[in-house]
Amino acid sequence: MHDIADLERRGVPGVYVASAVFEHAADAQGSAIGFHPGRVFVPHPIQDRTDDEMSRIASDSVDSIVAQLMATDR
Repeated sequence: MHDIADLERRGVPGVYVASAVFEHAADAQGSAIGFHPGRVFVPHPIQDRTDDEMSRIASDSVDSIVAQLMATDR
């Protein structure tokens, strides 16, 4: 999240992608540092996914990622 905050300060839009299990932790960290960047949560776990499963997750997520990047309320 700190990397996204740094990018945003530099005028570069950013979105992070994380496993859904980390959503609560992301909310807590965002509140702690006063920054809530664009984010997309994907199914957990990631580490044991096949290449085909990862491709499907990426395909299913790309529209949400682009929408977050293009959001005018950033």
